[in-house]
Amino acid sequence: MFSKFKILGHPVHPMLIAYPIAFYTSTLVGFIVYAATNGFFWLKLTIAVNLAGIAMAVVAALPGFGDWLLGIPRETRAKRDGLIHGLLNVAALGLFVASFLAYASHWNGAPVSAGLGIVLSAIGVACTLGAGWFGWTLVQGWHVGIDMSGRQAQIEPTLQEVRARRAG
Repeated sequence: MFSKFKILGHPVHPMLIAYPIAFYTSTLVGFIVYAATNGFFWLKLTIAVNLAGIAMAVVAALPGFGDWLLGIPRETRAKRDGLIHGLLNVAALGLFVASFLAYASHWNGAPVSAGLGIVLSAIGVACTLGAGWFGWTLVQGWHVGIDMSGRQAQIEPTLQEVRARRAG
């Protein structure tokens, strides 16, 4: 189960995921700081960081979806875990898009309460953490995207062996 989207032999999706995670977390922190200080600078910065998180989530999702679609065999727990991983990330993306839409119109306007932004981004970060759990399960548990040494590959059970164990 190897990544189908690589640069110089390295999977693209894991290279990109740190960006939306950092921007999403920064969005939550930004809303909290804005709520505490009522400083308009913090609201504008948070709106910008939120938009960056949305953009990078889409960029990271494209090779991730391709790897899930083309790189993980059907009817495996890895496929199911990858689906949950993706759906949690889509949920997080939706929450951050909703937050962006709720606050973007306030870029040059009067100050607004940060409450909705805190709630949406906190739930979004929680979804991202859940997605990370399943993403790490894909790597650690199912060895998705792992380039194993010759000996590791020899002792790794094949998909057919796993299916035979389940059936028997």
